[in-house]
Amino acid sequence: MKYIIITIFVCVTTLMSAQKNRLTTKNKGAILLYEQAMNDFGKGNSGSAIANLNNAIVKDGKFIEAYLLLGDIYNNRQEYLKEMDILKKALIVDSTFFRTTYFNIGNAAFNAGLYTEAIHWYEISLTKFTDKRSLDKVNERLEKARYAVKMVGNTQEIELISVGDGINSEFDEYWPSLTADEQTMVFTVLLPRDIEMYERYDLQKKPYYFQEDFFVSHRSKDGIWQPREPLKGNINTTLNEGAQTLSADGNMMFFTACGREDSRGSCDIYFSYKTNFGWSTPKNIGQPVNTPYWESQPCFAADGKTLLWVSNRPGGFGVKDIWQATMQGFDPNGTPIFGDVKNLGEKINTAGEESSPFLHHDGQTLYFSSDGWDGMGGMDLFLSRKDDNGEWSEPINLGYPINTAGDEIGLVINARGNRAYFSTNNREGKNNGKDIYFFELPTDIRPNPTLYVKGRVFDAETGVNLPANFQLQDLSTGELVVTTQGSKFSGEFLVSLPLGGSYAFRAEHPGYMFYSGHFDIDKSHPLDQYYYLDIALNPIKAGAKMTLENIFYETNSFQLLEHSKIELDALVKFLKENMTITVMIGGHTDNIGTATYNQTLSEKRAESVYKYVVSQGIDSKRLLFKGFGLTQPVESNETEEGRAKNRRTEIVVL
Repeated sequence: MKYIIITIFVCVTTLMSAQKNRLTTKNKGAILLYEQAMNDFGKGNSGSAIANLNNAIVKDGKFIEAYLLLGDIYNNRQEYLKEMDILKKALIVDSTFFRTTYFNIGNAAFNAGLYTEAIHWYEISLTKFTDKRSLDKVNERLEKARYAVKMVGNTQEIELISVGDGINSEFDEYWPSLTADEQTMVFTVLLPRDIEMYERYDLQKKPYYFQEDFFVSHRSKDGIWQPREPLKGNINTTLNEGAQTLSADGNMMFFTACGREDSRGSCDIYFSYKTNFGWSTPKNIGQPVNTPYWESQPCFAADGKTLLWVSNRPGGFGVKDIWQATMQGFDPNGTPIFGDVKNLGEKINTAGEESSPFLHHDGQTLYFSSDGWDGMGGMDLFLSRKDDNGEWSEPINLGYPINTAGDEIGLVINARGNRAYFSTNNREGKNNGKDIYFFELPTDIRPNPTLYVKGRVFDAETGVNLPANFQLQDLSTGELVVTTQGSKFSGEFLVSLPLGGSYAFRAEHPGYMFYSGHFDIDKSHPLDQYYYLDIALNPIKAGAKMTLENIFYETNSFQLLEHSKIELDALVKFLKENMTITVMIGGHTDNIGTATYNQTLSEKRAESVYKYVVSQGIDSKRLLFKGFGLTQPVESNETEEGRAKNRRTEIVVL
């Protein structure tokens, strides 16, 4: 966690150390307690340090160094109200001893969310300094406090709800990751390495006594998140694993690990996939994503190819920036290969820190945390939208009470775009670390909603599960919207479908006819209705048949429409990958019109497909075409839906 500890000259601890031999007290007992507190604090035992400093103040109520060091410790523990109280007492003892105290009280008030009081102390601080650097720093904080007051005045009507005791505990839970169907959540938990030592000693601020592991929870039919369990397999270790992201179907995971034997830098991004026996042994995804610098907090987009992450590598705009890469494929060991690395640019990144990027399933709405844009304190949550030219808009603060004086990180949005999950501290009147919450997302900060299609792919003859490859393409633009793989073990798949488009959906597996599907997703489609689709693939052999769902013609014409090219190119690809087969292209119609007219139309349409395939380099000797007119309906011609299915183009393996 990043603590907001700002002083103008030097931190209080350094000041105390420099004045060790000229303290304001002559009481030897108080000095001894003070020195012991310094030693305890340096070792991370803040509880003992606080006790010793309070005893030192009892021995000498004017021992101002003890007050100031106590304030420093409370700041470190994020106990800002106590910090304010003890620093105010220090001013009563001697208001001239350390003029930065006024500024530090303002910071403590700001960090506690008392923005109006923070403004009061910052304004006093302006009268205590004369040098430009200090005044600029105070004015910067003053503007932040005034901005925060404005945000609180525009409070959004939302209800933050804990995900429940099945997930949250006395320890830190953060970085939730969701599958597109919102039924599975994987998250990071900061756990003590030894629970007995944790309970016996004050170990809250000793990170080496803790480690990060992954846990999973599943959502019941009544919407309750069930008791969490550690992820199975080879993914959790005695080292730290954290800041993970799931693929939309939950079958792949990218996460952060630091200081491992195969590491390329301080922290790297690793990859694991789900198996029947749990998660696979993680692999470092290597260059160009990982470098000798710090890489962390990945987000794997629902398109199955875009990876976002945070890095402090050279070439950025600030301390830590958000970067992007595109998956090029997989190496022989099944580890993703990435390329086309680029910085998200100054519309997103600042001179400060950006973190926890999340690109929604719509592919156009980015949520992230930042301390560089105007906010409420600590890391605030923002959103930016991509326009038609691929440019990001200026970030919008998600507002109060989503953002507070604490750190808000790790926001994710469900596929429907109406519910958000994130981790935060200092909620429900408590300050017991990070927990995961959800809330209904206000309309003005929602992404574009998406649906999803899920199901299973299997061999049509044996029923054996098949790990198919999937592609979803926009028929109007030809753009590849989603590319993904089904589970290697269950054959299950899940693909997001953005609303308001027509899509060609293809599933393929080596040695099988490919599946061709079509989805028209109107923007008025009910968001709670997803598609379930079981796909039976036929082995390639004589007589195997499939319908090309995305071949379109002009009305009452054999002229191919432009957006048929996606399906035609898929057919060409299939024939090039299976060089030993010959096929017949068959045209079929409904029963509207005469049999002679339909026979001629169907044959001309089949010929149009034949000519296109030949023009793309397929040997004409491998192809036949034939029209069947209205003679082979697959549905009743009594309904428009049935007639639409009868108007089709098929291929049959000869």
